[in-house]
Amino acid sequence: MPEGHTIHRLAADHRDRFLDRQVRATSPQGKFSDAAALLDGQSLDTADAHGKHLFLGFGPAGHVHIHLGLFGKLNFGDVPAPPPTDTVRLRLVGPTAYADLRGPTTCALITDAEKQAIHERLGPDPLRPVDGTTNDPDKAWQRISRSRSTVAALLMDQKVIAGVGNVYRAEVLFRHGIDPYRPGKDLAYDEWTAIWDDLVGLMREGVRHNRIDTVRPEHTPEAMGRPPRVDDHGGEVYVYRRANQSCHICGGEIRTADLAARNLFWCPDCQRGR
Repeated sequence: MPEGHTIHRLAADHRDRFLDRQVRATSPQGKFSDAAALLDGQSLDTADAHGKHLFLGFGPAGHVHIHLGLFGKLNFGDVPAPPPTDTVRLRLVGPTAYADLRGPTTCALITDAEKQAIHERLGPDPLRPVDGTTNDPDKAWQRISRSRSTVAALLMDQKVIAGVGNVYRAEVLFRHGIDPYRPGKDLAYDEWTAIWDDLVGLMREGVRHNRIDTVRPEHTPEAMGRPPRVDDHGGEVYVYRRANQSCHICGGEIRTADLAARNLFWCPDCQRGR
């Protein structure tokens, strides 16, 4: 499932191609035809993201709420657009570009009030503008500091923090030497603020480069004289999908285990806790 940086990048891509421009909207698949008819000929006036949720605003017509889920894809191209396949849930065509949405978990036309309700049920997003609500790390801390759940599980709970997925979860805990099984209530406030600040920086870089890189400069392949990572997820990482390989820092073996139906990756030696 795409992590938050990908969704924020998609919001920026929509702004670059369609903002303040009239679009043609169709649903070749047919599942979004009624809503597409209401959007056809309207101008995109906003495109923003909160966690893994994308919102495309079309003024009085409402907002297209998109959640890609595990299988959704959003692709862009230049006009003239080729004939769409019947798997395209929503096609937007502007003066210079088009976008095709396929296989999302959610694609719905919603009102302002419905959009606000989604924001309210999500945790703070490290990539949202600092507005005191959707980007407030203390809102997450209030839940984490009272919870007996593991830190690893809490970081993946979108009601606690929005946008963090399996890669950022594994990597930020490694970068701060935190045992993923430590209960949230045992996390110190300064540890939490360090995690949050690190997520802000890492995820901003993810938006900028459209991939996840988490290793510090001194641990890059060039600095360490090691081969670069070869993985379809791209990016240089410390522990994610490196089970049974050697840790870049201590040389110990990276471990993996199932936690809340997702694969957890960590280094037992580097992540012993405080």
